[in-house]
Amino acid sequence: MAAAKKSAKKAAKKAAPKKAAAKKAAPKKAAAKKAPAAKKAPAKKAAKRTPNAAFMKALTPSAQLAAVVGEKPLARTEVVKKLWVYIKKNNLQDSKNKRMINADDKLKPVFGGKAQVSMFDMTKLISKHLS
Repeated sequence: MAAAKKSAKKAAKKAAPKKAAAKKAAPKKAAAKKAPAAKKAPAKKAAKRTPNAAFMKALTPSAQLAAVVGEKPLARTEVVKKLWVYIKKNNLQDSKNKRMINADDKLKPVFGGKAQVSMFDMTKLISKHLS
């Protein structure tokens, strides 16, 4: 009988660690499932953008461009803003294709003598008149 009791105790001891191991394995699986979610990058804070110094540098407009935006030295971005104010005020956008700007007498020399210019080409043409 003593031998039976010892073997029963050994069997119980062996069974107990297996149950504990089974219980420990379950949380590992759950942790493994959560791990990919934890690997996602945290949302980055929106860093405040610093303006490019080249855009903020005050440039003197040529005589032709000064007739539209004024003679004071302005940043390139301000020149474009003032030019758009002039275009809207004088209704110079093409009615069918809003991307095209019709040149009036003041803008024709700035646009290189062209009667109509794309808004994307406009900034390229303006840069020739800034120094």
